Amino acid sequence: MIVTPQTMRFNQPLTLQSGAVLPSYELVYETYGQLNAERSNAVLICHALNASHHVAGLKADANGQAIPKSEGWWDNMIGPGKAVDTDRFFVIGINNLGSCFGSTGPTHLNPATGQPWGADFPVVTVEDWVDAQARLIDALGIQQLAAVMGGSLGGMQTLSWTLQYPERVRHAVVIASAPNLNAENIAFNEVARRAIVTDPDFHDGHYLRAGTLPRRGLRIARMIGHITYLSDDVMNEKFGRQLKPLVDAALTQDAAALERLDYQYSTQAIEFQIESYLRYQGDKFSEYFDANTYLLITRALDYFDPARRYGGSLSQALARASAKFLLVSFTTDWRFSPARSRELVKALLENRRDVSYAEIDAPHGHDAFLLDDPRYLAAVRTYFERTIAADLKGAAA
Repeated sequence: MIVTPQTMRFNQPLTLQSGAVLPSYELVYETYGQLNAERSNAVLICHALNASHHVAGLKADANGQAIPKSEGWWDNMIGPGKAVDTDRFFVIGINNLGSCFGSTGPTHLNPATGQPWGADFPVVTVEDWVDAQARLIDALGIQQLAAVMGGSLGGMQTLSWTLQYPERVRHAVVIASAPNLNAENIAFNEVARRAIVTDPDFHDGHYLRAGTLPRRGLRIARMIGHITYLSDDVMNEKFGRQLKPLVDAALTQDAAALERLDYQYSTQAIEFQIESYLRYQGDKFSEYFDANTYLLITRALDYFDPARRYGGSLSQALARASAKFLLVSFTTDWRFSPARSRELVKALLENRRDVSYAEIDAPHGHDAFLLDDPRYLAAVRTYFERTIAADLKGAAA
């Protein structure tokens, strides 16, 4: 499956939750499969923090040929014959406002100044993303979505869809997510943000104007994030206390290794394999992600809390939802623990909503929602084949 991104421009102003107004903006998106004659088989995929509209398939080059190793971030989940079957469903991936993968964001020019938005880009929330997505869905001529689906931050967007546009969502698939962030999660986000804003190359968020990039801060932010995405079991299994070969040799009193080790210590040596892994992830991330985007998205994560306006009552907040739900959690996910998904299940059941829940005993931590656990993929496949597809047939009859 080879895909080419599309861009849709909106000249109608978008009023954000903060009260700020974007006079115009663009959203980049991709589609997979075919929209049926009834326009009833559309599935919207909402992306997480560092993902994008490129959900599945291979990217196309200038000649329309597949670019090797360019699979979408959920390619194991979505495609012909997969759990979310694009032979049956019309799947849409949209890049969120404020991102750095094509949709209008801090790296774009501010029409009022002719300079990159940088730190002046307005604060965006999960609710703002959903409003912008709804406009694109309108433009595609789709009145109701067969399903909205997302993991982590994408799960929060999915939940928000059911509250902001309840009549437009038939099914909601919320994976490894939560109704809000706990204090520990907010704390991790704040430490990551401080790493970025204290980087000397940050320049108060206007680093593009200064001709710099706060790569050091982004590296540290990504390293912090990766620690939270993996479980303790996986980290121990993959890395344990394994030393880099040179350090291991030095500790066994190899004279030549000791000499080389002295040099490495003077250049911030990487001694353990886990250090090497984290630095690799940080270096890679700093080359393609935007620092202001990271600040915006983590703040949107922090702010999301639909129960706040109901005195903290999640049950009251979810009373607006009319969709049927599938929720999935993973036992070793300590960033978005199963207890948080169970909060959602309880509140939905209190409102007599149709809810299916799968708690997968997987060792991978939060990253499990992106991986190939057969029980997880089977749960999603079964829900789409037996519940969503059957619902579509019933509606068409």
